[in-house]
Amino acid sequence: MIRKTVVLVGAGALLAGTLAACGQSGSGTSTTAFDPKTCQGGTLKVLNQKDITHLDPARIYTSGGGNIPSLLFRTLTTRNREAGAAGAKVVPDLATDTGTPSDNAKTWTYHLRAGVKFEDGTAITSQDVKYGIERSFSPDLPGGAAYLRDWLVGAKNYAGPYKGDAKSRDLAAIETPNTTTIVFHLNSPHGDFPYLATATQFAPVPKAKDTGVDYEKHPVSSGPYKIKSYQKNKSLVLERNTNWSRKVDPERLACPDVVDVTSGLNPDVINQRLAAGSGDDANAVTTDTDLGPAQLSQLNSNPELAKRVAKGNFPYTYYLTYDTTKAPFDKPQVREAFSYAVNRNSVINAVGGSSLAYPATTFLPAQKSMGYQAYDYFPAGKSGNPAKAKQLLAQAGYPHGLTVTLAHNNAAADPSGPEVATALQDALKKAGITVKLSTVDSNSFYDQLNNPKTQPQLAVAGWGADWPSGGPFLIPLFDGRQIIPSGGNFNTAMVNDKAVNAEIDKINGITDPAQAAKAWGALDASMGKQAWYVPLYHGKNLALFGKNVKNAWVSDWTGVYDVSQVSVK
Repeated sequence: MIRKTVVLVGAGALLAGTLAACGQSGSGTSTTAFDPKTCQGGTLKVLNQKDITHLDPARIYTSGGGNIPSLLFRTLTTRNREAGAAGAKVVPDLATDTGTPSDNAKTWTYHLRAGVKFEDGTAITSQDVKYGIERSFSPDLPGGAAYLRDWLVGAKNYAGPYKGDAKSRDLAAIETPNTTTIVFHLNSPHGDFPYLATATQFAPVPKAKDTGVDYEKHPVSSGPYKIKSYQKNKSLVLERNTNWSRKVDPERLACPDVVDVTSGLNPDVINQRLAAGSGDDANAVTTDTDLGPAQLSQLNSNPELAKRVAKGNFPYTYYLTYDTTKAPFDKPQVREAFSYAVNRNSVINAVGGSSLAYPATTFLPAQKSMGYQAYDYFPAGKSGNPAKAKQLLAQAGYPHGLTVTLAHNNAAADPSGPEVATALQDALKKAGITVKLSTVDSNSFYDQLNNPKTQPQLAVAGWGADWPSGGPFLIPLFDGRQIIPSGGNFNTAMVNDKAVNAEIDKINGITDPAQAAKAWGALDASMGKQAWYVPLYHGKNLALFGKNVKNAWVSDWTGVYDVSQVSVK
């Protein structure tokens, strides 16, 4: 099951936290000359709102933590560390390749590179990788992605390596025939397994150094840096891991000698400090704060500031959702009417304007790796088509319109907040749809939305993929077998179509990313005709970097700076 990507909002600027940039606009980069051969040295400052939730690789959700964990932990595969569309590709990391599939993609085999080591100089083995995965199943270490529990043979009730006899502590679905080979056995075909192998659960953990719940106080590094000091919710200082080398890690440049992360900062303060660039702030970036409105308004008049803005589009879709099994949304004409009635232009203005968002008529964002295919089955233009909406409502048996309740959270400038809700209310009114607004506390909004028993009649939601493929974008929201009646449900439209489920299974067996992308795009285009959701807009990302920072660009996978690539020297 895929976790709902958290959206952070700072000073009216839209942030997407985990998950790649679409092809709508290219990734911006710093313009100062950069030479990776001479980039070593200095201290990179990272100014963030939030701390990394956990430093234990078992408890980090996919590639979360604003890219910082990638400085400590290497995995079997990783994202391609390049700007633009190339950054959406998966490449080898600890492994020699992205994996060899067999048995119709139900078995995946990896071989480790020679010379890979932990921070203490000991060799990393396939048994270390297996143990790192096994401990992520322990109920004492929650928080990681649940894919492995769902995908691996016999893993459903596995409880990790800490309790029970030797047999129950071993996860038999993972074999290590020797110290450099690891084999995974899956319940069903999964062509996206190389993407999953980028998750921190695949980071090696030496069993002798495992301290259980205390491991995150000082996890053993397999990446270019190791922990020098850590104060939760305040600071994290990383220093070089002398047992790491570019010779065995071609992806991470690791230019700075030190990476100094400060957490708990106000987003306005972060942007003000980055814009001013005084003292150490000239060597700073942020991995969780997009450009604020004050800086956004200065870009046209301040060319120097404009040069220090990187751009990207994390693949995220914001949409109007409703339960299609309940009236009035069980009638296709009603769903189509809402699709015609929405004013995407007013919604985009409500979240900060066209610099931060672009209209969505497809569910998949405009990114090649996800299989994007353009379509617009209910053309409403920029400001909606209320006349067509009224016509469809009349056909559905509502000649005098209808009344619905739209739930929104109470966080200002949030995609699910009061500004967006009001914009939708105004647009739908023109189509004869009366919208009553219901305010929900932001801390419980998604708990209510994702529980079928408490799901609002109408709400604005958002979805981002854990990796840049159509599967993690479409499966949780359209696969009927993913519906969870007790809560944690993301298929809020309650779609359970046998043909869709069968097509998902078919595409999951495709191991060629290009072929899979084409198939996901075709499925999206087919499902779009049903108006199961109303796509509203896709987000963009604009982030500042300090005056001395070089090679700064927004990752096409994570939507934030790739700190493994920047330098300050």
